[in-house]
Amino acid sequence: MIKNIFLIFSFVLIFSNLSAQPTHAIIDVEKEFKAAKDLFLRGEYALAFPLLQDLQKAYPAASKTNYTYLYDDVTYYHIVCGLKLNQLVAENSAQKYIDNSNSEPRIQLLSHHLGRYYFQKQDFEKCIKYYENAGFDNLSNDDIADAKFEMAYAYFNLKNFTKSKDLFNEIHQLPANKYYIPANYYYGFISYYDRQFEEAMNSFKIVENHKAYKSIVPYYIAEILYFQGKKEEALGYAQSILNKADNLYYNQQLNLLVGQIFFEKKDFKKALPLFESYVNATGNANKKIVYEISYCYYELGQLNKAIEGFKQLSNEKDSMGQNSMYLLADCYLKTGQKSNARNAFQYCAFNSNNDRQQKVSLFNYAKLSYELGFQDIALREIKQYLTRYPGSEYDAEAKEIFITLLASTNNFTDALVLYDSLSMPTQSMQQVYPKILYGKAVEYANDQQLKKADELLGKILINKYAAKISAYANFWKGEIAYRSFQYDTAIKYTSAFLTSKAAPLGEANATAANYNLGYSWLQKSDYRQALTYFEQVTKVIKPNSSSIEQDAYLHSADCYFMLKDFAKANNMYGAVIDNRLPQSDYALFQKAMIAGINNSTEKIKLLNGLLRQYPQSNLTEDINLEIANTYMADEKFTAAIPYLKNIIASENTALQPKAYLKLGLSFYNADQNEDALENYEMLIQKYPSSAEADEAIDNIKNIYVEKGKPDEYIVLMKKYGKSVAVSEADSLTYNAALLKYSNGDCTGSTQAFTDYLNKYPVGSYHIDAAFFKSECYHKSKDWKNALEGYEYVSSKGNGKYFENATISAARIAYFELKDYVKAKQYFDRLKNNTSNPDIQLEVLRGLVRCYYQLKDYTQANVISEELLSKKGISTDDKSVSFLILGKYQQSMNNCAAAIASFTSCAAINKAAWGAEARYEIAFCQFSAGDIKLAEKSALRVIKETASYDFWVTKSYLLLGDIFMLQKDYFNAKATYESVVKNAALTILKEEAQQKLDKAIQEENTNSNLDANN
Repeated sequence: MIKNIFLIFSFVLIFSNLSAQPTHAIIDVEKEFKAAKDLFLRGEYALAFPLLQDLQKAYPAASKTNYTYLYDDVTYYHIVCGLKLNQLVAENSAQKYIDNSNSEPRIQLLSHHLGRYYFQKQDFEKCIKYYENAGFDNLSNDDIADAKFEMAYAYFNLKNFTKSKDLFNEIHQLPANKYYIPANYYYGFISYYDRQFEEAMNSFKIVENHKAYKSIVPYYIAEILYFQGKKEEALGYAQSILNKADNLYYNQQLNLLVGQIFFEKKDFKKALPLFESYVNATGNANKKIVYEISYCYYELGQLNKAIEGFKQLSNEKDSMGQNSMYLLADCYLKTGQKSNARNAFQYCAFNSNNDRQQKVSLFNYAKLSYELGFQDIALREIKQYLTRYPGSEYDAEAKEIFITLLASTNNFTDALVLYDSLSMPTQSMQQVYPKILYGKAVEYANDQQLKKADELLGKILINKYAAKISAYANFWKGEIAYRSFQYDTAIKYTSAFLTSKAAPLGEANATAANYNLGYSWLQKSDYRQALTYFEQVTKVIKPNSSSIEQDAYLHSADCYFMLKDFAKANNMYGAVIDNRLPQSDYALFQKAMIAGINNSTEKIKLLNGLLRQYPQSNLTEDINLEIANTYMADEKFTAAIPYLKNIIASENTALQPKAYLKLGLSFYNADQNEDALENYEMLIQKYPSSAEADEAIDNIKNIYVEKGKPDEYIVLMKKYGKSVAVSEADSLTYNAALLKYSNGDCTGSTQAFTDYLNKYPVGSYHIDAAFFKSECYHKSKDWKNALEGYEYVSSKGNGKYFENATISAARIAYFELKDYVKAKQYFDRLKNNTSNPDIQLEVLRGLVRCYYQLKDYTQANVISEELLSKKGISTDDKSVSFLILGKYQQSMNNCAAAIASFTSCAAINKAAWGAEARYEIAFCQFSAGDIKLAEKSALRVIKETASYDFWVTKSYLLLGDIFMLQKDYFNAKATYESVVKNAALTILKEEAQQKLDKAIQEENTNSNLDANN
């Protein structure tokens, strides 16, 4: 039967086709459109699309036919079919149709179809645009529901959750809608996102067991229960899901949630494996997870694992970061790592989220700094702790540490500041105070700040708790007086030291004291007393005798010489020569002087031999002068002239005024008056303020009188600014000012000298007035005005105040104004214009230090070698010379030699030079790649020379660099941060901040910690 029906249907169809052919052009257009439309309405777009396409081609819009009215319908349905079939050309056609059509319903319907087309393409912005243009007026209820869901989904993907949620809200309430389940899922998710947990839970419960969502939704349900405080319910639910589900999408997150609940229940044993599983599976370790895993390790006694975790949180500045560092410090203490514990306590002490932890950490940071030898930090932090937390449970222990630190630290600078800040120091602290004063005084003395040192030593001698160190204070007061050419004062205090019979303490020892006393008595011309003390140092000499023994022996010979025991002196000078000691040239000079007592010819012979044997001797000018003096004493004036000219031709101008005077005198006595006048004039011109110039004036006067030309003498004196006679007004005005100065009235005398100079700017006493005026300014520490006067006196050349003015100017420029260029100029000026060995010694010391400060290590090294060749040099002179040699070698990239020189410096100097030398040792070792030695050396600087903040801070920075090289970011950051917070010098603070930022950046780059969570 079915077969027959099919045959009938086929027959009718064939018959119909055959009978229709003759009238095709007349009636089939509408039928074809209706057939295509029918297919379209049934959703058979693939069948409708080619029919509509053929109709478009057969009846284009531009042609004039009876069926042009169908064109818009054909075009509309053709475009919609194209969109349904994802035809790319349909997208452009739809947009053109919408732009050009006059039919609002068709525009809205096509916008709807185009919006769905873009939805399927996941172009959500365009999807929303056309859906919003379409509206809902021309849509069926089903199409409206579908459009709302798809718009909601598009908004969701564009993260516009507010609009998305409103649309999902409509759909998720329509159980019959095909999008009911997904709408509930998304509505629940957005509600969860908005922390509207009841709404979210209702929706999630609807889709909980739906196939598409049952691997996802349970995690959110468990989390909502957790967030609602139903933690036991959340735990039970999560465990039940984990036990029965095989492939949960959020399996690891659910494990993490269970672990979190166990963690909060303090069941760390159960929490830990769940945390570990999550991190191992996802690789996601945000700071909260790292903290909780580390805390589990901590509670379960797995301290090394806890340490590795807590360390990663050292950059965090919140309460969790602080607690992490607090626990980390405890881990380090329990594993015996005090140094690392100290740094962890530092992080915690710098964090103020938890006051209790901050207080405990600050105390422990200070205490561990003390125990580990970081005494500068321990002093500062203990002081801060006692100030911030008075009467705390650690108060007694903190004060005990503080007292001990003050007693034992080398950080005398900070110790004095801290002590002075205490309103009521305890008796124990008062007993420590003299030791601090003494340490700082010795530092000042070694740094050539003698007045400051002397003031502190004076405080020691009147302190009732200073009995144990008063002897050493006496030694240093004597040493300072000795260096300041105050020999009576030096004798007083140095004798007191020797009388005390105190045990040696560094440079304060009997040998040094006896030498200083001998030299002081020698300067006072009491040769017997001097000899007594020099012979306490040594009575014999050997090639390996120390420099102080060599000097003492030579001075003993000088004493015998002055006491006219020439035989004894001659033998002793001979012993110096026989042992080939550095002072052999001087010994031979003295032997010549002894020979000249009875035989001037022999004396001259020996002196000429000395010039040939020691052509580079520092005594060359003295020898020439002595030969000239000997010839002149024998009235052999012509013979003296070449030797005096040798002095004038030399670079050393100290003896030139004498040479010019004696040369003039020699020519005068040889009846060569014109040559005599020429040399006298040169003397006045080059050294107008010298005593020799005044003497030359009298000689010039005699020559002009002999020549009968007194008027020419007056003209000559005016030429060189010399008064022939001092006016009474000039003299009275100056003497009135001088009287006030002599009576100690510096204020009155300063004004009086100013009045004198204003009235007589080139008066007979203008140099004297300028000098005494500067002396007053110097006493009141008015460095600028003092320097101005000293410079004026110094610029006038050799005169009675030249040496004192120039050395004072150099000291002010160096110590007070830190103008090392100007200080060097004064020292240079003095170097070639003084024959005083004590001043020459200070000049060399000053030049060495100026070149050092100017970083001219090559020239500093040249001067230091000359300094080391001088008699009477101190340990400080040797230490700075070793330092400069090391700096020179360092600049030549000879680190091995530099380290040896720096080591020699550090061995004999505990002050500034030693501090720098120790740092440079560490830096050389670091540069050479010897990291372990560099670390030890840097720590040595910190522990042994804490008073020198610059080098201590540089050493901390170097330690940080060492930690960075080892990728130990935890300790590197702690070290840099300590400098940032505590450094007094801005340049080092800024350097530390730059290094800290770089350390944090490098650590973050190499860390597995999720920085975004």
